[in-house]
Amino acid sequence: MEPALILPAERDERWDLAKQMGVETAVYHSLEIGDGSRPWRYDELLELTQEFRDYGLELGVIEGCVPISDDTRLGREGRDEEIARFKRYLRNLGELDVPVVAYDWMAGKRWARTSTAVPIRGDSVTTAYDDELMAGAPDQDIAPVDAERLWDALEHFLNEVVPVAEEAGVKLALHPDDPPIDSIRGVDRIVTSPENYDRVMEMYESEYNGITFCQGNFAAMGADVPETIRHFGDRINFVHFRDVEGDARKFVETWHDDGPTDMRACIEAYRDIGFDGPARPDHVPTMAGEENSNPGYMTLGRLYAVGYMKGLLEATD
Repeated sequence: MEPALILPAERDERWDLAKQMGVETAVYHSLEIGDGSRPWRYDELLELTQEFRDYGLELGVIEGCVPISDDTRLGREGRDEEIARFKRYLRNLGELDVPVVAYDWMAGKRWARTSTAVPIRGDSVTTAYDDELMAGAPDQDIAPVDAERLWDALEHFLNEVVPVAEEAGVKLALHPDDPPIDSIRGVDRIVTSPENYDRVMEMYESEYNGITFCQGNFAAMGADVPETIRHFGDRINFVHFRDVEGDARKFVETWHDDGPTDMRACIEAYRDIGFDGPARPDHVPTMAGEENSNPGYMTLGRLYAVGYMKGLLEATD
């Protein structure tokens, strides 16, 4: 396993802190790090990867900011052009030796939270979701969207892009819907259970059609997380190391060492399946002295989580 951190495109103190923590793998996710850029073209990707390499970091994953939209997720007009662009994107990443692309299949509202400053241990604050607070909200603009429309569009997408991913040597890693519930405000969601992931994996049998194993989402699904890691085995291409208290309809993000999931057992399960890819902490609490300007992605909690991961890796070695 390669402990990794989301880092911005331009060097700042977070790059230095990553190296000081012994992290050698960078993850780029412009939507979560907040720099707003979306490097899709070859020249942009070349600049991004070389900035990291010149500093001694490898770009292990690009996630979130991939060149597809709801036109592709919903099978609307324009998806053929987007899929063609995504294929070029995969070939560019393959040329630059970026091994993993993480994407999602959430149409409309994607990651949903109803609170961003819930007090937890030591008055740190964290994010939470409560579906009851969504009950009276109006339908999304794109509603109604039914599940079969999403399934059909996903199967078409995979049949088009997985062969190109195989040729390029770039693994796809599908993130769960977050929260993993069947519908939000009139728009269905499908990547919501281990069984539904089995259906996705069966659509195209290839290790390049794989999973972002976001532990908090699988915990919210009610899954036995270590056993689910073993179930999916080599289809896990990327890991989000996190935990939640509660279920898919009502949960609170926890400290990584203070949730209900046996995190040491998870590390042992990754060892059992031979997982040697990137794993990053996700949705961390905001600690004392931080502004909570980017809930879930402030710096101190991520450094704490990396230290905890490294300790578990040594303990299970």
